Amino acid sequence: MFGSQKLDRLLTFKLPLTLMILFTMFPFYWTINTAFKSEGDILNRPLEYVPSNPTIENFVVAWNNVGFATYFKNSFFIAACTVVVVLLLSTLAGYALSRYKFKGKRSFLLMLLATQFIPRAMLIIPLFIVFKNLGLISNPLSLIITYTTVELPFTAILMSGFIANVPRELEEAAMIDGCNRLQSIRHVVFPLLLPGVVAVSVFTFIYVWNEFLLALMLTNQQSNFTLPVGLSYMMGEFNINYGALAAGSVIALIPAILLFAYAQKHLVNGLGGAVKG
Repeated sequence: MFGSQKLDRLLTFKLPLTLMILFTMFPFYWTINTAFKSEGDILNRPLEYVPSNPTIENFVVAWNNVGFATYFKNSFFIAACTVVVVLLLSTLAGYALSRYKFKGKRSFLLMLLATQFIPRAMLIIPLFIVFKNLGLISNPLSLIITYTTVELPFTAILMSGFIANVPRELEEAAMIDGCNRLQSIRHVVFPLLLPGVVAVSVFTFIYVWNEFLLALMLTNQQSNFTLPVGLSYMMGEFNINYGALAAGSVIALIPAILLFAYAQKHLVNGLGGAVKG
């Protein structure tokens, strides 16, 4: 009986989970494998699943010869600025949604959620016309404004769940001691929102770091390309440097991996707190 249970667990849980992990991770492994191969080894047949002569030349080419360092700086600057703005606005909006009761609140929340179902492609032409008239095409500010607008509805609702878990009595005590509403948010509520801050920051950063379509349409100068756009321009019409492209993809993955490795504990706890709230 015990052996039958172990077999059932193996067939219904462990084996499918292992196959899913292998299926998901193999593209990442193959990208890393290709990044450490020379161009000749990449095109050789049969395929090599482990590089026979590993080289870091592709990383040097990607970073120095195709403007990758500039793309990296652009993406990091835009992502960091967007995270700061979204974090500030989502905290204030989440506070209002959590603490105040007003007519039409439920409809307003439904409207915020509904914005997440709008395809991003529908926004391209209106956004392009608006930013062209403002003279902001190929300006990082256009992407920061766009990404903030796209992310704010979801992050405001997410942050309202965290703020709901902060006792009102702490704010009331702070206001009795002389704090106004904004001071109580800054000195009492915000320090208690570490899991929420991490969750909002991670979701926003990863979205901005990986976003391609809007960045492609709102930047037309190579010096202002973000990482996804820069990677796409590494694929020429008649020639593709697979090694440099793979190396660039690996470099682009590093910040996201490090961010998740650092924030995973707070992220899991934070999502649990948001659901509870």
